[in-house]
Amino acid sequence: KLDDPEQAAEYLTACYEEGPDVFLVGLRDVVEAQGGIARTAELSKLNRENLYHLFSQTGNPRLTSLNSVLTALGLKATFEAAA
Repeated sequence: KLDDPEQAAEYLTACYEEGPDVFLVGLRDVVEAQGGIARTAELSKLNRENLYHLFSQTGNPRLTSLNSVLTALGLKATFEAAA
């Protein structure tokens, strides 16, 4: 149920812990579950082509782009001290 922000947040946290490549694949999964690239582009005010590149294997998202996508998905990045 990646269309639910709570479930999406848990999923993305697990993906992030696996590494940046896994995180971007996970983020793409969440985007697709929540209406796809076109909807996310509209909500985030980002260009669709840029989003496709962001989610590609060669994508290297800027923090501002990543934050825009997360906001469009109803999510936010948080940090905690390492155990």
